[in-house]
Amino acid sequence: MTDVLRRGRAALAFSFFAQGVAFALLVTRIPAIQDRYGVSDGLLPLFLAAVPILAGVGSVCTEHLVKRVPPSRVLRWSQPVVLLALLGVGAGDQMVVLGASLAAFGLAVGALDASMNMLGVSLQRSYGRSIMLGFHAVYSLGGIAGASLAWVGAHWDLALLSLYLPVGAVLLPAALVASRWYVDGGGPEDKVPAAAAEGGNVAFKLLLPLCLVMCFAYIGDSTVSNWSAKYLQDVLGSSDQLSTVPYNVYMVTTLLGRSIGDFGVRRFGAAAVVRAGAVVAAVGFAVVAGAPGAWVGMLGFTLLGLGLCVLVPQTFAAAGRLFPGASDAAVARLNIFNYVGFLIGSPLVGALGDLWSYRGAMLVPMVLVLVTLVYARSFETEPDRYGDGHERPRTADVGRGSNGL
Repeated sequence: MTDVLRRGRAALAFSFFAQGVAFALLVTRIPAIQDRYGVSDGLLPLFLAAVPILAGVGSVCTEHLVKRVPPSRVLRWSQPVVLLALLGVGAGDQMVVLGASLAAFGLAVGALDASMNMLGVSLQRSYGRSIMLGFHAVYSLGGIAGASLAWVGAHWDLALLSLYLPVGAVLLPAALVASRWYVDGGGPEDKVPAAAAEGGNVAFKLLLPLCLVMCFAYIGDSTVSNWSAKYLQDVLGSSDQLSTVPYNVYMVTTLLGRSIGDFGVRRFGAAAVVRAGAVVAAVGFAVVAGAPGAWVGMLGFTLLGLGLCVLVPQTFAAAGRLFPGASDAAVARLNIFNYVGFLIGSPLVGALGDLWSYRGAMLVPMVLVLVTLVYARSFETEPDRYGDGHERPRTADVGRGSNGL
């Protein structure tokens, strides 16, 4: 069984990596996509908003789908659809092709994100120790690789299909091969108790703090993704070249933070790591808002990467602990707030920047991230009371009445 778990962990890590590459290749080449299809500046936000909206729909559908088929099967077929949709974006030249490809990408990404994290939560439960941050670290590594490939494509003025086709030719068969070793949860504690069908409203009240943390984390993440370059150049007076650096620094520090984060969780506990991450991220936003120049602003974005990187993986892991009998449904519902935060973050900062100031706008995600401290107890675990060396969720005993969704 140990070998099975190890192969399952490696296969799932590759899935996270491939998803990081694919998503980065899409979002970092948006200007080239806009030029290829002739999408106007007014129409572009509609296309971009459609992807996370449809991803939320895909996540909702996955919650119901996994009642009939295992999450591994959803992941096995959603990942190829994501990669093929990326190829569709690169191959087409008509608006209808772009719309259909982005629609397929969005729906499949929702199913992919939900099923990947479902398998990650169940694997962590089988391992009996924190490993979720490691999966998200590999996703960050994939994002860096994808962004680097996109830079190469832009530097050499490669056509989109010339960039996407080799990547798809490598990742698609590799993902199909790796999918043979996915491991679904199936232990006794994965069985949904009889009371799980009741008390759904109570269950959502328990899940709501994690949903808010997920949303706030992605508001912070989308702020960095969409506004770091503009902020450094327009507010802090950096050069055009230097303005491209903060996001790369953010991704690298995200990778570093997630690579060591599991050790911190094992040593200090998930709640302590989440509290520390929220404080570091809030300090990062404060430094960015008050920075006198570009290099101090860079320091702020570095702190943001180190702080925000732990919140999302630990939120998924906490959902798995909170609802050990219905973790797949919990993860699927929680995943929706990933896209809610992404949709809110960029327009929120832009509107506040135009109405007030961009420095002041950076204080809003700072306050939202600090709200995470209020909900940190949702991440706590109890010491082992079962004699098997595993941690148990603090709220597990609540489930005598309704610990399901």
